[in-house]
Amino acid sequence: MTTRELLLAANSAKSAMAAASTEVKNAALTAMAAALIAHTPSILAANGADMEAARGRISDVMLDRLALTEGRIAGMAEGLRQVADLPDPVGQVLRTVERPNGLTIRRTAVPMGVIAIIYESRPNVTSDAAALALKAGSACVLRCGKEAHRSAAAIVAALKEGMAQAGLPAEALQLVEDTTRASAQELMAADGLVDLLIPRGGAGLIRSCVENATVNVIETGTGICHVYADAAADLDMALNIIENAKTSRPSVCNAEEVLLVHRDIAETFLPRLRERLTAHQPPVELRLCPRAAAIIEGVPAGPEDFDTEFLDYILAVKIVDSLDEAIAHIAAHSTHHSDAIVTNHEAAAQTFLRAVDSAAVYWNASTRFTDGGEFGLGCEMGISTQKLHARGPMGLEELCTYKYLVVGTGQTR
Repeated sequence: MTTRELLLAANSAKSAMAAASTEVKNAALTAMAAALIAHTPSILAANGADMEAARGRISDVMLDRLALTEGRIAGMAEGLRQVADLPDPVGQVLRTVERPNGLTIRRTAVPMGVIAIIYESRPNVTSDAAALALKAGSACVLRCGKEAHRSAAAIVAALKEGMAQAGLPAEALQLVEDTTRASAQELMAADGLVDLLIPRGGAGLIRSCVENATVNVIETGTGICHVYADAAADLDMALNIIENAKTSRPSVCNAEEVLLVHRDIAETFLPRLRERLTAHQPPVELRLCPRAAAIIEGVPAGPEDFDTEFLDYILAVKIVDSLDEAIAHIAAHSTHHSDAIVTNHEAAAQTFLRAVDSAAVYWNASTRFTDGGEFGLGCEMGISTQKLHARGPMGLEELCTYKYLVVGTGQTR
């Protein structure tokens, strides 16, 4: 099917999805989870073909992002079940106003309609996006990168099997077959057929959508995430947080890319940091400002290193003279995703939490927690770094819009 035909099919399912009961949607999600588990062998076979085709063309870190295992598929299925357990946002009354003239006005959550997602080489996004869109009463159109297309197709086939068991229309979940740029451009310009477009991927993809789309877009996060080790930091805590934020999964948007260190602890802290991160396997390459390079060995930081989402075992390190300088650096270089301070000084922490203008700001915790599952949303459609409509991890509530339902007894104006 052409991309336009897929969009028309998805639109034909809008009414049925909007009318689907909570019980039917939850039954579908539970059946979709069971179908994922049942089809694990075919999904892994498809993913193996994707991995083989991508090997040598993308980095090892990106290969890990593409890879599926039985455990990761089980995690995807668990995400579906968690979404089934969440309250249904559709029909929730967000505000009620009783007017002096007797009118009752209810702001009520309603489905978006057709939600399109453009994403790259993370097959798990396929099930996460489908789960959230369907529970929020919308049809879902998925367009993944070519590296993950076989995997995504196998996942969608399993999910559709589960939807059919519960009676949801198969047209409500679509995978775009064309993985060229033309299909992405078509989604961006599908006025009247796409109610909301969400890009999930690198800076180039997101910028292209924001600059070229004529449909509604939510800008999701390129993650240049910072950790600031303050003068009053617990050094052991700081080391643990930094190692986790950088190395637990460097290919994701909530991984740390920049470390700021207060000058008062730099002489003591940086040697310990280097020892910890270079002992990690694979070791972390430290790209150092001149002051940091005078204390420990590393690679001199280039002019772009504090503005780069490495998505790899690379960390840019800078010494700052004060909390204010750390905040100013983040303001100049952050992508407004996730930034953290490590300190035992409450006043410093409160200043940081108040002044840093990011979707998630942390005190004594890793930036890796910026995630729909970790925030209690089941799973997520993406991390919004904009300020209108949605900000931070986007779950069910953020995938709904609202309308006003007005009840009268014959009032005229």
